[in-house]
Amino acid sequence: MTDLPATTKTLVIGAGVHGLSTAWHLAQAGDDVLVVDKTGIGAGASGIACGVVRNNYFQPAMSELMAACVEVWESDPEALHYHGSGYIALGPPAQESDLVEVYERQQRIGYPSELHVGEEAVATHMRSLYGDWRAPGLTVCLHERAGGYAFNQESMLGLAGKAERAGARIEPGITVTGFEFDNAGAVTKVHTSAGDIAPEQVVVAVGPWIPDIWAMLDLPDRIDVRQPDGETQTDLPMWTYWYLQEGEIEFDPARFITDDGKSSPVLHVDSDQTLRDDDGRLITSEPWGVYFKPDRESVQGGAQPLKLGHAIDVDPYPTGTVEAGFPDMWCAALSHCLGRFEGSRATYHQTRSGGAGAFTVDNFPVFDYMRPNVFVAADSNHGYKMIAVGREIARVLTGEHSSLLHPFRFERFATGDLHPVSHSPYPWS
Repeated sequence: MTDLPATTKTLVIGAGVHGLSTAWHLAQAGDDVLVVDKTGIGAGASGIACGVVRNNYFQPAMSELMAACVEVWESDPEALHYHGSGYIALGPPAQESDLVEVYERQQRIGYPSELHVGEEAVATHMRSLYGDWRAPGLTVCLHERAGGYAFNQESMLGLAGKAERAGARIEPGITVTGFEFDNAGAVTKVHTSAGDIAPEQVVVAVGPWIPDIWAMLDLPDRIDVRQPDGETQTDLPMWTYWYLQEGEIEFDPARFITDDGKSSPVLHVDSDQTLRDDDGRLITSEPWGVYFKPDRESVQGGAQPLKLGHAIDVDPYPTGTVEAGFPDMWCAALSHCLGRFEGSRATYHQTRSGGAGAFTVDNFPVFDYMRPNVFVAADSNHGYKMIAVGREIARVLTGEHSSLLHPFRFERFATGDLHPVSHSPYPWS
């Protein structure tokens, strides 16, 4: 049995990106930090994330927070297994206004990117990078020169190493089973499978397990949401699970490069063009979207997620399952974009990636105190790339104000201070 301390200054629940980043930054500031996880480092969503790091967000608050996250990734790319290859988002006419607005905001905050508008301009830019580019009908291209991708589990182990070297203690195999509260609603004791802990403050960073801990904290599973127009929608479910569909093809990453020999940026393509496979078979005539990037020995990526409902069994964590038509669609999209991927369907295989995510009622994170001494990081599945959230949580816990986290306070649902919604087909955009 693990010998847990009876008390700690800060107890962090969850050893994924938010928990580990919080522990690292708190320990750097001299705090006494204990991290517990029911399984281990990166055992949930963070450890199987596709690993994309981008700032293509329509929402001002998300864009500003992601700029800070990219800074943290770039601060130690070796330890965090980060590859700053950039990120390219391409879309049809329906998405021009969104990407133009994203680009203009990036320029205002000093985030390095360039914009190409018009089908000819987009095709010219993409063919300057890839001689075999062949996707028609795309009229806007936002090329982020920062960002890129990281290797999921390796980066979590690197982050854990940073936290431990700074003085944090990480204990795997510890399940939180309940809380005790005082008359003011603060947590006085945390019950775990290895005994009770009395912390001064608690950070909850458990990814898709958040509905379980949320219930233990006696927080509402249904809420009213005031809309920006003043109308209020009542009795909405706080959490909805989506499954992220992702897969891989066997493909030498040394061949997924730009024409100047550099590793390819992450590519995200939303299209309104009819999609057919390499044999001419119709895949879909509806708008579609995919993303893909180099991996260690393959190409990895995904497409639109599946809505699972408001309650699922997350133990064991569901990974590696996609709709029957996903491999055909994703591989057809790869070939639609780049000639080098023609015939890739034969090399497709399912991998342990994607997974289920617990999305909030508006699909954006909640980063806030939910009890007097309990700070909750409920990332609505934006999590892996948002490595700076832990830095900002540490600032809040040590008495500072975080202008980056303020827009994600829980109070926004009551005040109507919601985030704007783009024309993207993805629920998190």
